Amino acid sequence: MCYLPEVWQELKIPGQIRILRPVNAIVAGFAAVLAYFIASGTLIPETLTLLIIVFLITAGGNTINDYFDVAIDRINRPDRPIPAGEMGMGQAAFLAFALFSCGILLSLFTNPLCFTIAVFNALLLYLYAARLKRMLFIGNMAVAYLSSSIFLFGGAFYGTDGIEKVAAIAIMTFFAMLSRELLKAAEDVEGDAAAGALTIPVEYGIRVAVFLSLLFALCAMAGSLYPVRWWGGLYLAGILVVDAVIFIATARPLRCRLPACVRDTGASTLLKIGMFSSLIVFTLSAAFL
Repeated sequence: MCYLPEVWQELKIPGQIRILRPVNAIVAGFAAVLAYFIASGTLIPETLTLLIIVFLITAGGNTINDYFDVAIDRINRPDRPIPAGEMGMGQAAFLAFALFSCGILLSLFTNPLCFTIAVFNALLLYLYAARLKRMLFIGNMAVAYLSSSIFLFGGAFYGTDGIEKVAAIAIMTFFAMLSRELLKAAEDVEGDAAAGALTIPVEYGIRVAVFLSLLFALCAMAGSLYPVRWWGGLYLAGILVVDAVIFIATARPLRCRLPACVRDTGASTLLKIGMFSSLIVFTLSAAFL
């Protein structure tokens, strides 16, 4: 995936499209549809609205992120549309505003819960790009919430009962994302320290970061057990396998003192596999249990 922008440049994809990160935005939209399915056990044509709203707001967030990161991207990612000269700063700002606005306006056709989440997330994406990402741990929490809120948004389309049905996967996603953010920061501590970035491993060391990562993973595992109350033993058997993968992933780096050691454990990748596997377990449970 890290080579995708270069591939798109070779395919002559316009910068106005590349800046949206459309693949990521579409995947986020499908996650909201999946959340509705988990909440309701069915799909209706109106869930296409969810996909479009999440796509627009996520794409807006990606665009405004590039707007605020242009100075860094001129050094680290000169291939991105703004530093590459394919888009002006004003164009990017207008595009982000238009995407956010369209997403929020479309959410008016859902329900008050979905509308509230859409407005809050659009504001948070702007604040994250402008300020929060540079604040110690606050940026990590914002990323974790934004990832988990996609499931809350999809569940909210089914009402308050839907929120309850997806609460476990939202909680699991929040803490698993926090765990993975810390692991990634531990892997990148040398570059972050050189750039003056405020991260947990830079400020407090790799050992603190990996122990916190394990703690947040344990919170994710605890949250995953909640749906046993309505999905029963078969769900429990499946999610315990997933939880074992998550535990192994976050326990591996405990012996590490250097970022290269954390990278060599493959913990971040294994945790991502565990998170994806949890979606499969939740989906199958919603469909058959």
